[in-house]
Amino acid sequence: MKSAFVFPGQGSQSIGMLRAAAELWPMISETFDEASNVLGYDVWHLCQRGPVEELNQTAITQPVLLTASIALWRQWCVAGGPRPDYMAGHSLGEYSALVAAESMDFIEAVKLVQLRGELMQEAVPAGEGRMAAILGLEDADVVAACEEAANGDVVAAVNFNAPGQVVIAGSAAAVERAIEACKARGARKAMTLPVSVPSHCALMKGAAEQLAEALEDIRFNDAVIPVVQNVNAEAAKDAETLKANLLKQLYSPVLWTDSIRSLTDEGVNVAVECGAGKVLAGLVKRIDRDLPVHGIEDPDSLANAIAAFGQSK
Repeated sequence: MKSAFVFPGQGSQSIGMLRAAAELWPMISETFDEASNVLGYDVWHLCQRGPVEELNQTAITQPVLLTASIALWRQWCVAGGPRPDYMAGHSLGEYSALVAAESMDFIEAVKLVQLRGELMQEAVPAGEGRMAAILGLEDADVVAACEEAANGDVVAAVNFNAPGQVVIAGSAAAVERAIEACKARGARKAMTLPVSVPSHCALMKGAAEQLAEALEDIRFNDAVIPVVQNVNAEAAKDAETLKANLLKQLYSPVLWTDSIRSLTDEGVNVAVECGAGKVLAGLVKRIDRDLPVHGIEDPDSLANAIAAFGQSK
């Protein structure tokens, strides 16, 4: 049997995140200090004090969550945690997975995801893009509703998070039309999300072109642990493949349901959510109730996760 680490993306941030862990493990503060030195502001202070409006800005949220995930990954390694057989990250979390898999350098990744956030914010003027969560519909029905609502504008299913839970994104007017189309098809709930950046849709292609230039200056190594990537739900270790798919991810759907099923098809029977919050644990429970997902919050949860990994072998 095998194990996996999964790394969360935007939406997992909160004021006070990792506070208890930092009081116990110096590695947390050390990692946040590294990020602060690169970014030019006190990342830890922002996480603990806010304001929340600043923490939720895409260009800030992304390096903050990457730092949180890598801080916990480093603590896992320091504590003697076994190397997982696979890694996967949800959206932004894929960058964390690549750092942990030694395909990217942490400091370079921090700078890159800050740029990624800035480019995403600049790609679509405020108020012109939108995202919405659609609950209680089959994936195919959400896709059909988006096609029906497009009417020449951009709107698409972009996050296949779990059965019956899909996020759509695109231009504001088209997303509103798609919401109504999903309701007409029987969606249990269809609601806009409090974000202005329409991630993972065609509106991000301009940002991807600019990000491609930055990626040319970053060294990618072959991963020491296979990473299941968002765009195709397939595991890869080759540096060029990882890099190409990371770029496509910016304007392509996140196939999270398929990614978790890929892991279980490979024999994964235990996982750790390495980052702030428990968003991915909730999604995995909807995808495969038989796959336990452990958190890393304190010495007890860390010890429990390490023990579970040992039992999976």
